[in-house]
Amino acid sequence: MSRAAAAYPPDKVILREVGLRDGLQMVRRFPSTKAKAEWLRRAAEAGVTHFEVGSFLPAKAMPQFADVRDVIGVCDDHGLHSAALALNERGVRDALQTPLREIVTVVSATEEHSQANARRSRADAIALIRRTVELARASDTMPLVQTGLSMAFGCSIAGEVDPDDVVRVAARCAEAGADLIGLADTVGFAGPAQISDLITRVQREIGDIVLSIHLHDTRGMGIANASAALDVGVRVIDGALGGLGGCPFAPGATGNVVFEDLVFLCERKGFETGIDLENLIVVREIAAAEMPEEQLYGALARAGAPRQINWRA
Repeated sequence: MSRAAAAYPPDKVILREVGLRDGLQMVRRFPSTKAKAEWLRRAAEAGVTHFEVGSFLPAKAMPQFADVRDVIGVCDDHGLHSAALALNERGVRDALQTPLREIVTVVSATEEHSQANARRSRADAIALIRRTVELARASDTMPLVQTGLSMAFGCSIAGEVDPDDVVRVAARCAEAGADLIGLADTVGFAGPAQISDLITRVQREIGDIVLSIHLHDTRGMGIANASAALDVGVRVIDGALGGLGGCPFAPGATGNVVFEDLVFLCERKGFETGIDLENLIVVREIAAAEMPEEQLYGALARAGAPRQINWRA
């Protein structure tokens, strides 16, 4: 069994809570380190095991992630799988000085977004994956390396994205040594048919490499797209508590698919998540208290899980 398969067993659905990274990219206020630790602790008590917790970026540019090392330490203390974003080699080296379990790299599906997001070409981004893999495998901690393909289903800068191009980029990421590859609907352009088609094609190309899906609910298709992804074999799905999120370099991007609603979807489709919805929904109180100006979304938080039936299929 590969190390990626050990962290993401192929016979189990893993829901990754990305509220402390993607969810904080565009907020006006952000949680204190103490509140982040409580967020993680209470979500873990509810059964969540995998988290994306920040970025290794200059604190001056992204002060909401200045405490990323402390937050990774909290994950380690609780035995949680932590992931964090690194956009350059300096960030990768900083990440390797922590007990982080997964380094996240990004390749844009379009050159236009690559330049806007990271001021580099896609070829340079793939070269960074290769270098990250080299450094990670030579390190004491040997974290996994995930590559997220942003704008995989359409780009708010370039427009339509050729699926053939996405498949080629995914193949190059696999060749560079990525342990996981994620397809991101960064601005919510996709529908279920596009999700199913591209996932099927990419899975065929990358073989046994773990494939994940990262969905934004910009146009209300997040849950439908997650359902389509599950139907074609994806078992790793990202979501953010309360639907927080957005990308400062993706015009029109809004929040992620709501994590709590993903739990309900999976359970109704017959996939056990191990997550207690009632306890999870309570964690939203931390986000609401720490970021009162941010809108929190979610059907389950509004209506609750049905008590009249056994909703865990």
